[in-house]
Amino acid sequence: MVLNTDYNQKTDEELVALTLEDQRVFAYLIERYQSRLGRYIARLANLSHDDIEDILQEVFIKTYGNLNAFNPKLKFSSWIYRIAHNQVISNFRKLKSRPQTIAFESDPDFLENICSDFNLEKEIDLITDKQLITDILNSLDYKYKEILELKFLEEKDYREISDILKKPLGTIATLINRAKKQFKKELIKQNIKLK
Repeated sequence: MVLNTDYNQKTDEELVALTLEDQRVFAYLIERYQSRLGRYIARLANLSHDDIEDILQEVFIKTYGNLNAFNPKLKFSSWIYRIAHNQVISNFRKLKSRPQTIAFESDPDFLENICSDFNLEKEIDLITDKQLITDILNSLDYKYKEILELKFLEEKDYREISDILKKPLGTIATLINRAKKQFKKELIKQNIKLK
């Protein structure tokens, strides 16, 4: 199917409504979310490319199967991220073990975003090694890795994170605050000075 550029201008919610009338329109939602959700799943789960693709396929199957239940008053992106989150958790349970590390696809803006949120003066110029950032993230508790992922890599606001994780806004704020403190503590522990 050749994608129609007119559909690319539609909102997610408009595409959902159109998909309910014509299932072929769902291809536009898949195209819009495939790479984003793939990166999100990869960062949450230390899995092979094929396993990530399998989870992603399940996400789209469940999304399509539940479109009638989607509440158009909510953001579609939060809803589909919640489905992806649940699928990753389901996969963890299926494997009966949690991953020891979380894969981290480096994003050059990540450290700048997280540090600016700490209200630090300038960028961290001592951290040039992307592996160091990965190591710091992997040393955090899983719940903190996930919350930093959603806030700083996926650039979700508190309401969206609340919808995705099904936790109250106050809990989200607390988790983000604790995650940032834990990240900063790891920087200090590894003797990385912030300017």
